[in-house]
Amino acid sequence: MTQHRDHIPAKEFLQRLESYRKGSISRRHFLNVTGLGAATMAMAGAMPGFARRARAQGAIGDRVVIATWPNYHDPADLDAFRAATGAAVDVNVFGSNEEMLAKLQAGGTGWDVVVATNYTISTYVEAGIIEELDLSRIPNFDRASTDPRFADPGVIDGKTYAIPRNIGTTGYCINTAEIDGETPTTWKEFWDLARDRLSGRGMVHDYQLTAIGNALKYYGYSFNSVDPAELAKAEELLIDAKPHLFAITSDYQPSMRSGDAALSMCWTGDAVQLQRDIPEIAYVLGREGGELWSDFFTIPASAPHKNAAYALIDFLLEPKMAAQEAMFHGYPTGDARVDAMLPAEMRDSPILFPAADLLNALEFGAAVTLTNPDRAEVMARFKSA
Repeated sequence: MTQHRDHIPAKEFLQRLESYRKGSISRRHFLNVTGLGAATMAMAGAMPGFARRARAQGAIGDRVVIATWPNYHDPADLDAFRAATGAAVDVNVFGSNEEMLAKLQAGGTGWDVVVATNYTISTYVEAGIIEELDLSRIPNFDRASTDPRFADPGVIDGKTYAIPRNIGTTGYCINTAEIDGETPTTWKEFWDLARDRLSGRGMVHDYQLTAIGNALKYYGYSFNSVDPAELAKAEELLIDAKPHLFAITSDYQPSMRSGDAALSMCWTGDAVQLQRDIPEIAYVLGREGGELWSDFFTIPASAPHKNAAYALIDFLLEPKMAAQEAMFHGYPTGDARVDAMLPAEMRDSPILFPAADLLNALEFGAAVTLTNPDRAEVMARFKSA
């Protein structure tokens, strides 16, 4: 998987990867110019093994439905699953965990696999939305290879309900050319810049977990606080900042790229993509802390094709396949076997693999934030102010 490092320079490799992600070059062209074609041929040779494991799950049928995030799966890998098993993969994309919860609670989704973020899992379990997983049917999951902080949210009362897929952080991106090349290091600087030197150029997520959580960090409070007095302070900051903001949006890449904005709350993958094209854009994890997240594979209790669900999860967790998926979406996996296969350009990235002192200061989102009415009201008042 790493042979391509000898073929093209790192910058060109990243440019080719972004072109592939955007669909402007074909998968075949990307594999050939980066030297990954040999790895793909090896995967093709492994298809009979995948097929045997899939058949061992029982009657799979001709269809499996996955609810997931945008641009999170390489279509070619899903085609490979169909070639190996005969089951086509239907992809349903959702925009937020709140939206996902509402659809699951309403029932009748027809989803077989759901990609859920760590802080939703306990709520799903309590509501009976997802089922305990039979790990004997997912042999490609190796808990020993996975950092416990990324695997543990999937375990409730000693039972495994979710298998980790990818990991990331929430920080902010800033065009350092707009502030004389200086790079801030804290959330306090983010909010102060947004209200002063970069007034009219900053953006805040349209997502209550991170918008409120990162306002709380200004005062040194927990990212997950639901304390009324602390939420009041966060609301005060948000409303004070609002007249200075360029936008409240989670689709911030276009404005950062155009130069209309110079500062935005940001997720790992977006930061990597922005920095590839605009090196002046830095990614900052505030030293006060913030969010660390992991996404998981889960199976809804109502899944109509459970055998196919197990087969698809096991297929995507095979280390070489998981590495190919990571190459497509640009996030690390938290699985040491898989991350070791990633190219040096990804493994050496301080965005994807932050320094330990920054990583240790981060918090996973807490389940209470998903349903807390006080947080929902703070976000509503911020957006309507």
